[in-house]
Amino acid sequence: MTARRKALLGAAVAVVAALGLAGCSSTGDSAAPKSTNTASAVTIHDAFGNTVIETKPKRVVTLGWGATEAALAIGVDPVAMPFQAYAGDKNGVLPWIKDYVEKNDLDMPTVLPNTPDDPPYEAIAAAKPDLILAPYSGLTEKQDQLLKAIAPTVAYPKEPWATPWKDIISITGKALHEPAKAAEVQAGIDKQITDAAAAHPEFKGKTIAEVWASPSDFSVYKKEDSRVQFALDLGFTSAPSVDKLANGDSTFVYTLSTEKVDQLTSDVLVSYGDTDAEQQAFLTSSYGSGMSQVKAGAVAQLTGPEFISAVSPPTALSLSWGLKDYLAALSKAAKAAE
Repeated sequence: MTARRKALLGAAVAVVAALGLAGCSSTGDSAAPKSTNTASAVTIHDAFGNTVIETKPKRVVTLGWGATEAALAIGVDPVAMPFQAYAGDKNGVLPWIKDYVEKNDLDMPTVLPNTPDDPPYEAIAAAKPDLILAPYSGLTEKQDQLLKAIAPTVAYPKEPWATPWKDIISITGKALHEPAKAAEVQAGIDKQITDAAAAHPEFKGKTIAEVWASPSDFSVYKKEDSRVQFALDLGFTSAPSVDKLANGDSTFVYTLSTEKVDQLTSDVLVSYGDTDAEQQAFLTSSYGSGMSQVKAGAVAQLTGPEFISAVSPPTALSLSWGLKDYLAALSKAAKAAE
């Protein structure tokens, strides 16, 4: 271990220094290929550099969103996973993860402490990982370096919280030395989506806009967002008004002034809300009630943390868990728009 890594390690948690981690390494050389498979090593390039994974990992810790499900679907049971405050049960476990673990008689991964500001470094170190997977997360460069002092870490390719949900599966497959299994998982999901699109021709060609109206702001998701990409895979097209009204808030979402909400036109509007009361507050508000989609009844209401989490964006395990209700909501709205 280098002096620099020891210094980073000390800044994170003292107990990590005792860990002897072999078989993987990291480097900041961004000139290397984005992914390289050899007989014994895989190199994955992310936003912070390259991670070389020499051999198939045996003790994997997942962070962020979707990596736990991707690993499980590929056939690797993580030793630890993040606490999911939103949509998780009292133990921070998502319902589709619990169902999968119980159905397949697996050991439930240790749930890491819920630490909103920083990863729980000490608990991660205690899990003795040989790989940390966080391809869909909000890691900062400093956090990434601290995690690399514990074990090789795979972060997001470009932007935080913006990795396409299908890429989470492929990145996980490469990192786990199981690209063929990842491709098999993805093929199964692709078939579900293709079959769903074929069963709902009313989606094809209709424009869509996806929003979340809260008491404090009105958020619009861009076509680059994974939840919108899911709808586009089903046959919808992104409404031109989404791009026209966009600002520089982020690559995948922006806040729209309520004075401009009526300009967000589309055939179908997808509205996210934690509760029915939140949805109704938006739909009956002075700005919401004036939207053309609301007037036409062409609004797909996705309500409740579990339902929302299952499909926005979907994961390797959650898609089938929430797909039926998602399709029903979209279909009702699309038919109202005809």
